[in-house]
Amino acid sequence: MPEYRLHCFGESGNSYKVALPLQLAGVDWEPVFVDFFNGAHRAEAFRELNDMSEAPVLEHRGLKLTQSGVILDYLTETLGRYGGETPEERREIWRWILFDNHKFTSYMATRRFFLAFMKTGETPVTEFLRSRMKAAFAVLEAHLKDRNFVVGDRPTIADFSLSSYLHYGDELAWSFDPYPAISAWVERIRALPGWKHPYELMQRGYRDA
Repeated sequence: MPEYRLHCFGESGNSYKVALPLQLAGVDWEPVFVDFFNGAHRAEAFRELNDMSEAPVLEHRGLKLTQSGVILDYLTETLGRYGGETPEERREIWRWILFDNHKFTSYMATRRFFLAFMKTGETPVTEFLRSRMKAAFAVLEAHLKDRNFVVGDRPTIADFSLSSYLHYGDELAWSFDPYPAISAWVERIRALPGWKHPYELMQRGYRDA
């Protein structure tokens, strides 16, 4: 059995936040498909794995870890990489992960779900989310103008957390043209040895009717 088992699905950017560092580190890991679009995350068997009924869930050495930020922090310990090298860097990493969860991924993932999977078209709700995305993108664009990665001179879990949904391309219905620093940063992540697209690492579940 692989050392790491990640319960996940391809459309989940939060799952990709974890799958990518596992892939880049070259460890022995296995994706375990969660059939989210058919309600598998609400089944009793999955609730026993995660009472929050969410993916991802990481199994490692008898532990079952949930919430991508917690899992990423754990991986900095077990992989021995992608974390902060000083207390200041560790705090800065968490500052950006919290920003991602509250102001970046949250709006982007919700808007993508409405447009790509629920097929709502633009609505007042998606327009509201778009305005929030513009504000969040402006913050990250300004931060990346004079640096290669979010914290320090190397990729960290802050980069994996913030960039995860940006690899889904047209599903975002979003142009990166106004954000050259973000675009260049995403390309640097894609150039890391071993990088793969989320749909190459994890099974897709959505079927467009």
